Amino acid sequence: MIYRVDVSITAPVRDTEVTDRVVDAVRNIFPEAAIERGPGEIRAETHSLDHFSDLLHRQAILDSARGEFFGDRQGEVLSFDLKKQAAFESVVNFAVGDPSELGEIHVRVRVHEPSVEEYVDHVAPQTEDGAPVTDDP
Repeated sequence: MIYRVDVSITAPVRDTEVTDRVVDAVRNIFPEAAIERGPGEIRAETHSLDHFSDLLHRQAILDSARGEFFGDRQGEVLSFDLKKQAAFESVVNFAVGDPSELGEIHVRVRVHEPSVEEYVDHVAPQTEDGAPVTDDP
């Protein structure tokens, strides 16, 4: 299956932060992203969530990820926020509730092909007893 997605990533850089550390946090989760540094902000774009998906599998947080993906879905667009400090440690931690004083990494995924549901199943498959459910025998 061919997946066609556009992923936009933004993260504020506060005066108390080192820009390179924010870049590292984004790169740890999205290593294939093209990153641009701007005044007070990091912007990045990628067309793959493969490494992100690997992290979700390793951390066994597929169900949580699915909830976040569908929780703020608008048509073909999924949006979610990640905690910067966790990302710096190569850990996916969805930001929920009160925003961090340092701000979060905001991720926006526009799915062109296939459907949003099929793409989410690719990135974070449904689970049964904590294990991904697959069609493989």
